[in-house]
Amino acid sequence: MHPLVLILNGPNLNLLGQRQPEIYGHATLADVARDCAEIAARHGAQADLRQSNHEGQIIDWIHEARGTAAGIIINPGALSHTSVAILDALNAYDGPVIEVHISNIHRRESFRHHSYVSLRADAVIAGCGVAGYSLGLGHLLGLIGGRAEIET
Repeated sequence: MHPLVLILNGPNLNLLGQRQPEIYGHATLADVARDCAEIAARHGAQADLRQSNHEGQIIDWIHEARGTAAGIIINPGALSHTSVAILDALNAYDGPVIEVHISNIHRRESFRHHSYVSLRADAVIAGCGVAGYSLGLGHLLGLIGGRAEIET
């Protein structure tokens, strides 16, 4: 059986490619899903990309991942800075967690500089655009396979 990587995306990421392209670029979430599925398949894994504008749905998916997903990549969007509930859900998950931010949250408004999710994440990737997902997936697959990272 191929290991499953769950890729979770928070509020407003459904508008990727349309919303503030000067910050987030022109790639869509469908582009990210395609790229991640291709990388995962090349390395004998599966990538399941999901997006919700609702905090509770994201928490439910994290709970669902317990016992089913080998790892989680999460871009919680603005919930990074507000959701202790997502942190608590991630703390109840035993696998590796990679946090991804398309923009460099540390060069933006001061309220974006703190992420609750980072307290649980095994790695944080910020400011690499949508390539951050591929970088995160490579690192996560390496962790799952017992290596530092794999080439994507």
